[in-house]
Amino acid sequence: MNMSNRSKTVTAIAARPIDGPAPAGNIEIGYGDDVFNTDSIIRYLPKPTAQKLLATINNREPIDAEIAADVAHGMKTWAIERGATHFTHWFLPLTGSTAEKHDSFLEPSGDKAIMTFSGKNLIVGEPDASSFPSGGLRCTFEARGYTAWDPTSPAFIKRHANGATLCIPTVFCSYTGEALDKKTPLLRSIQALSNATKRLMKAFKQADAKVTVTLGAEQEYFLIDKHFYLSRPDLVQTGRTLFGAPPPKHQQLEDHYFGSIRQRILKFMVEVERELWKLGIPAKTRHNEVAPAQFELAPMFEDANLAVDHNMLVMEVLRQVAERNGLVCLLHEKPFAGVNGSGKHNNWSFAYGKTNLLDPGNDPHQNAIFLTVLTAVIKAVDMHSDLLYAAVAGAGNNHRLGANEAPPAIMSVYLGDQLNGIITQLQNGSQVSSSRALPIRIGVDTLPQLPRDATDRNRTSPFAFTGNKFEFRAPGSSQSCAGAMMVLNTIVADVLDEFAGKISKFKAGAFNNELQKLLKSNINAHKRIIFNGDNYSAEWREEAARRGLQAGAGTIEGLRALIKPENVALFEKHCVFTKKELESRFEVFVEEYQRKIRIEGEIALEIAKSMIIPAVTAQYTKTASALQSANSLKTAAGTAALTNLLNELGNGLDGIEKCSAELEEALRMGSCDAIITAMNCVREVADRMEKVVADSEWPLPKYREMLFIY
Repeated sequence: MNMSNRSKTVTAIAARPIDGPAPAGNIEIGYGDDVFNTDSIIRYLPKPTAQKLLATINNREPIDAEIAADVAHGMKTWAIERGATHFTHWFLPLTGSTAEKHDSFLEPSGDKAIMTFSGKNLIVGEPDASSFPSGGLRCTFEARGYTAWDPTSPAFIKRHANGATLCIPTVFCSYTGEALDKKTPLLRSIQALSNATKRLMKAFKQADAKVTVTLGAEQEYFLIDKHFYLSRPDLVQTGRTLFGAPPPKHQQLEDHYFGSIRQRILKFMVEVERELWKLGIPAKTRHNEVAPAQFELAPMFEDANLAVDHNMLVMEVLRQVAERNGLVCLLHEKPFAGVNGSGKHNNWSFAYGKTNLLDPGNDPHQNAIFLTVLTAVIKAVDMHSDLLYAAVAGAGNNHRLGANEAPPAIMSVYLGDQLNGIITQLQNGSQVSSSRALPIRIGVDTLPQLPRDATDRNRTSPFAFTGNKFEFRAPGSSQSCAGAMMVLNTIVADVLDEFAGKISKFKAGAFNNELQKLLKSNINAHKRIIFNGDNYSAEWREEAARRGLQAGAGTIEGLRALIKPENVALFEKHCVFTKKELESRFEVFVEEYQRKIRIEGEIALEIAKSMIIPAVTAQYTKTASALQSANSLKTAAGTAALTNLLNELGNGLDGIEKCSAELEEALRMGSCDAIITAMNCVREVADRMEKVVADSEWPLPKYREMLFIY
């Protein structure tokens, strides 16, 4: 793409009509209209059927297979009234995206056709699943994969320009029952955490209640004009720019953060929110992020399973609405080097009945439960930091973690000064920072009302307590929340289960003293994971090493945590994964990483050879001609500058050629580390040439254009 084409692109963007404000409307009218929710269930199903289905949804009672036909009929009627002509089982395969195969309601009947949807169609499907990754769980010729209805996540309608489709959230498993998706292990982990929490509450003599795991997923993303996107083969193929020199101004002034939202972007955001509200997704917050062209959308908290499904829909809606507006939504963790990347902060909590177990209480007994749960979370993160890293490791997130806009790959827990003081007092029985004069004891009145979000948040911590929840900040923007939530639920369930077993054996008269001993011993054993300082600092890396906390060792090594014998035993104990399922995921995720790196290497080599080298060569030729002309004029004026420029261009050509040859060899050998090293080498020289080659000759849209012109 030469300068004339780049000029046309910029001119076309500048000539766009200014978008006016979005039309006003009552948002309550459309909220949840395209969701088969409680109101729809009551309206479209016979009363006994509705009661049974709602009992399954709200109380997790086993689904009654006898109601399938009635539910299918009511769901079909509701969907057809809203324009749906097809249905699909919507699921989350190991590709990390969503999957769907559409079937029409139409069924031939003689010379006519009727619209049918049976109970069997609702409950189970059999897509041709041979091409989905299975990690050895199935042979390619064994194509059977089964989808099974998840009634706890409501059916919804996806609309497109020419119609609508009824989407039924499902799990996805093999012929022999192994999980082939991300939803099944998530549901298993929620059950594991629920069971462990109930055992703990029973040990505390609490009445039986429902356990609810909640999640709020903040979604960061970039928007660029589609003209620029289509002129960047690296963005089209990989989702990130493999070349691009940083502009003189990018995010240093932090003037984009929380700034006034441009009209074009605001129009896009309003359309996104209207789409999400119709799907019952409680999009709440929108704002500019730190990097230019970067934004964030945050929803309200929901049941974790539903929140995971909704986040997958959020990403899809962002992409679709962007396209309608002549934009492209980039969900890669690091689409632009040198500026902030995008994460997906997972705000996680769980409740027993109406009590949030991560919300400090107002009385000693409730505080004792809170401190027990808090200690369990601290221990779980310390013992299983390798699994938390494995849950967020990936080719994209590797570029983000550890940079100055994201937490490092060293897992640590932030509590805040006041809560950390409470923990310290509990640990050693002495007064530290409380205004009260007596040491803290479990179950007595000297335990003060615990602080709720009493200190500033630590935005550098990968796992921060924020008042009544933990914010896991390491997941990447393109990743499904299911993996991180599955690991977190399971590791906390394991420690709660351990604590419940011990607490249930405490004698009534010594309960408080025994509980204090249990919490104190576990805090002493796992306090190394607590860090309230700056996670970005070099001092923390040194301190973390002294504490024995290790940074993630890269994607492939990080993923090996999934197949460690002790971790296999953990997941099998809580029926979240079998050994075979874990081995399959390790294989799938490693292969995915290797394929992504290879694709990046191949497109980088292609761009270098077919676009960058020709551009540098053209500039070299022009400069050589100019120098030759200057020499023929027998004047010294300008010859020194031309000679220096010619040398710089020549060295650049030699450098790109040398690095490209190394990249070609790395691709031939198949080593990911070698491919990455060679790509970085090519990029370093190419980005240097971008600042030397005439702007009219540079073939790729530049950062100064993509990040600021939209």
